[in-house]
Amino acid sequence: MEFERRREQLVERLRDRGTIERDVTAEALRSVPRHEFVPEDRRSEAYRDQPLPIGEGQTVSAPHMVVVMVDRLRLEPGDQVLEIGTGCGYHAAVTAEVVGEENVFSVEYVPELADRARETFDRLGYDIAVRTGDGHEGWPEHAPYDAAYLTCAAEAVPSAVVEQVRPGGRVLAPVGSARQELVRLTVREDGRTERETFGGVRFVRMQGG
Repeated sequence: MEFERRREQLVERLRDRGTIERDVTAEALRSVPRHEFVPEDRRSEAYRDQPLPIGEGQTVSAPHMVVVMVDRLRLEPGDQVLEIGTGCGYHAAVTAEVVGEENVFSVEYVPELADRARETFDRLGYDIAVRTGDGHEGWPEHAPYDAAYLTCAAEAVPSAVVEQVRPGGRVLAPVGSARQELVRLTVREDGRTERETFGGVRFVRMQGG
């Protein structure tokens, strides 16, 4: 009950700040037990609005950043979504609460993190598909996707990921090295993209490639 109370307080704080734009996003954040996705010695910090280390040199994004990314992708129930960078699985779980768990396909480069995320999903009852591999290649078997996003910063959005998103679909990613920006690409009918930026962010570097 204590974790539920803290989770509700987190959602209300983000709403009061205007961070959460859509009711469906608030409900998704309210539904996912973030404390179950972080290491046990970090559970007391799970509902602070900050990134947390999850092992293997990686972190889980702060809840406000997960909210921003879900909102910026304009996700709807039934959308098929590709995630690059499973990490601990928290972001994928929030996404799954919006689109449906059978519609989320996540790629993780670090085998230990992929295995741990699968175990967490199984324990919590999420049917989210996780593949161990290089996110630069996307996951072509389940394409086309309605949306895709990266939870790690790349020099440029991987072309394979863009190609696996249908026309009219969106790709959201932190892009850059020394200075990162959150970038949204909308795929056009001719395969080219329209680019929008949403300000500076800080994410761990994308691996592989």
